[in-house]
Amino acid sequence: MEENNKIVSISKEELATLPAASYQGNIVLVDTASDAEKAVEMLYRESIIGFDTETKPSFKRGQSNKVALLQLSSHTTCFLFRLNHIGLTEPVKKLLEDNRIIKIGLSIHDDFHNLSKISKINPDGFIDLQQYVKEYKIADNSLSRIYGILFDMRISKGQRLTNWEAEELTEHQQTYAALDALACIHIYEHLESGKFDPKTSRHFKDAPEPDAH
Repeated sequence: MEENNKIVSISKEELATLPAASYQGNIVLVDTASDAEKAVEMLYRESIIGFDTETKPSFKRGQSNKVALLQLSSHTTCFLFRLNHIGLTEPVKKLLEDNRIIKIGLSIHDDFHNLSKISKINPDGFIDLQQYVKEYKIADNSLSRIYGILFDMRISKGQRLTNWEAEELTEHQQTYAALDALACIHIYEHLESGKFDPKTSRHFKDAPEPDAH
């Protein structure tokens, strides 16, 4: 098959065999407006920030919850903004709307839609990895699969459906949330560096035949 018809993709089974990635940086819980202001001041010193959100899952049809946690990460520290406690404060909104600071996320329009339920927001300066990785023939959309392709490590999704509005976030919840945001920076910078060549990836394979139906 021609190279044009090849993609980079990792199967669920391949992903499951990879060793689990772990978060090694600092974590700062932000649950007051003054803490949020200090965190934003520190984040303004960065040129690039990893971005993600978490929402308490709803298991009832038609019921949804507001975003409980906003993760903004530098290379060394992830700030966990507990939006269910403090809402979207003005300094945080200003940062999310500032196009001078590059913010990297994945499937960010869903995040924006959900954040707008808390407060009207016009995000700017964002790069969506789901679109960005297509330039490198990566066909997968999930953070864990993209990370697995690039780094041969697996991001566990075990905490995704936990209660993000809990009074105290567990250590596992905190490290899970922080790793998701930091992973966005790592993915973007690895691809930008030119170190990844789709043709030499062991996950370079024939694209599946289009469904006839």
